[in-house]
Amino acid sequence: MNDSNTNPNGIPWLFHFTKGYRGRYVLSILLAVSGVGFLVAAYVVMADVITHLVSQDREWAWYLNRSLVIAACWAARYLLHAGSTAISHGATFKVLASIRKGILEKLSRLPLGTVQENPSGAYKNTICERVDSIEVTLAHMLPEFTANICGAIAFFVYLMHVDWRVGLWSLVTVPVGLASFTVMMMKYPKYYPQTIEKTKTLNSTAVEYINGIEVIKAFGQSGSSYEKFVRAAKEGADCFIDWMRACTVEQSFGMAFLPATLIGILPAGAFYCMDGSLTAADFIFCIILSFGIVTPLLTVFSYTDDLATIPVIMGEVADIMDQEDLVRPQKAEALPADGSVELDNVRFAYKEEEVLHGISLRAESGTVNALVGPSGSGKSTIARLIASLWDVKNGAVRIGGVDIRKLPIEDYNRYIAYVSQENYLFNLSVMDNIRLGRPDATDEEVMDAAKRCGCHEFILHLENGYQTMCGGSGSHLSGGERQRISIARAMLKDAPIVILDEATSYTDPESEAVIQHSLAKLMQGKTVIVIAHRLSTISDADRIFVVKDGTILASGKQEELLSSCELYREMWKAHIAVHDKDEEVSA
Repeated sequence: MNDSNTNPNGIPWLFHFTKGYRGRYVLSILLAVSGVGFLVAAYVVMADVITHLVSQDREWAWYLNRSLVIAACWAARYLLHAGSTAISHGATFKVLASIRKGILEKLSRLPLGTVQENPSGAYKNTICERVDSIEVTLAHMLPEFTANICGAIAFFVYLMHVDWRVGLWSLVTVPVGLASFTVMMMKYPKYYPQTIEKTKTLNSTAVEYINGIEVIKAFGQSGSSYEKFVRAAKEGADCFIDWMRACTVEQSFGMAFLPATLIGILPAGAFYCMDGSLTAADFIFCIILSFGIVTPLLTVFSYTDDLATIPVIMGEVADIMDQEDLVRPQKAEALPADGSVELDNVRFAYKEEEVLHGISLRAESGTVNALVGPSGSGKSTIARLIASLWDVKNGAVRIGGVDIRKLPIEDYNRYIAYVSQENYLFNLSVMDNIRLGRPDATDEEVMDAAKRCGCHEFILHLENGYQTMCGGSGSHLSGGERQRISIARAMLKDAPIVILDEATSYTDPESEAVIQHSLAKLMQGKTVIVIAHRLSTISDADRIFVVKDGTILASGKQEELLSSCELYREMWKAHIAVHDKDEEVSA
C-alpha cells in the first residue's frame, strides 16, 4: 500500500484491511436494518392494539392474533440481528488476523535498527491489545450503529406521522445531550493518547521485568525493579482515572438529557389531549414510540468511546506500516561472481549518531576473516550491515562485486548464514529449530549438521532427543546449548558466506574446541566473517581487521599485526594473561 493512501489519523488503513470482506459487512448491515424494519412493524401493530384497548374492544381472539404478530416481528428482528452479528464477527476476525499478519510481515521487511527503536512490549501491545480492541468497532458498531441510527430515525418519523407537534417536543433535550457528548469527545485527543503511551510503558516494563527476573533475583534488585513496575502500573491506572474524571460531568449530562424525551412529550401531549387535538390512544402511542427512539440512541452513544479510539489505534498501525522498508529490487540485474565481501567507504549512524566512519575492507572468497577491537568499536555493526540487517546510506556493501541493495532480499538471504551472540530459538522442537536453516532438509541432514557442529551428543541426552521442545526463546536450554543449535542451523543452510558474531561466547572450552574444529572443516571454500573476544580462536584467520571507534585501524595476519599494530598487541597480551591465569586456576 502506498503512503499516499494514509493520513495522520490512520483510518484509511482500517478500510484497506477490510478489502475483500466489505461484501460481508454490507450484508451484515442489510440484515441489521431489516431487523429494524420488523421492529418498526411490531410498533405499528402495537399502535393498533392500543387504539382497540382505548376503545374498549373486548375481542380476545383479535388481541391474541396481534400479540402473535408482534412476537413474530420481535423474533424475526432478533434472528436477523443474530445473523448480522455472526457475519460481521466472522469478517472482523479475518480482518484482525489480516492486520496482525500485515504488521508482522512489515516488521520482517524493516531494517533491524528501525524495529529495535521500540521495545518488544510496545509492539506486543499494538499487535495484540490495540488491534483486538478494533473488534467492537467492526463487529458491532458497523451493523448495530447503522441499524440503530436507522431505527431512531424510523421511530422519529413515525412519531412525527402520529403527531408532528409531539414529535418536535421530543427533541427538546437533544441539544443539551448532544452538546454534552460533543464536549466530552473533544477531550479524547488530550487523554486517549496518554493512555496509549502509559499502557505501552506498562507492557514494556512488564516484559522487561519478567525477562530479567533471573538477573533481578541474582543481584538482589527485586525491590527497585518491582518498584519500577509498580510505578508504571500506577501511572497506567491514573491516566484512565484522570480521563474518567475529566469526562464525568459531560457524560452524566449527556446520559441524563439525551434519552429524556418524556420531558417534552408528557406536558405537551397532556395539553393537546386536554384541548381535544390529540386522542388518548395516540398520546399513549407517542409515549411508547419515544422509548423506541431512546433505546437506539443509547446504543449509538455507547459506541462513542470505541469510535473515538479508532484514529489513535489505526494511527499506531499506520506508524508501523509507513516505515521505510529495506529497499530491494524484485529481480537481480546481476548475481554475485563469488563469495567475496567488500565494504566501500561505509558510513552508518544509529539515528543521529554516526558509529562507522568510512569503513573500507575486503574479505576474499573462501577466506576466514576476523573483526577484533574494543567493545563498542563497531564490529557487530559491520557484521549486521553485511547481513543486510540495516541499509547503508553512504558507501556500499558488495558481495561478489554486486551491491547488496541491488539483490532481492530473498536471493540475498541465500548467500548469508548469520549466527549472532544473541541467539533465538522458537518454541519448536530441536529438530525443527535446526531445520529453519533449510526447511526442505531431511531429518538425517539435520542430524548430520548437528553431528558436525558437535551438538548431537547433548541433544540425544535431552528429554525427548531431537523432539525436545526448546521453549519460548529457547528457555528450556542453556545459553551454550542454544548457541550450538543456532550454529547447527547456520551450517545446515550451507550459505557461501558465514557470519559468526561472537558465536562461541557462551560455550565451555571443550565445546568451543569441538565447534572450532567443526568450523575448520565446514567452512572450507566459504567466506567467513568472525567476531570474537577470544583472540586465540581467530589467530589462524587469513585476515584480521582491527576496528577502533568506527574505523579500520589495521589489517593483516596475526604475525603482521603483532609487530605493526599496538592496539592488537595490547589486546593479545591481555588475552594471553587471562588465558594463563585461567590455566593456573584450573591446575
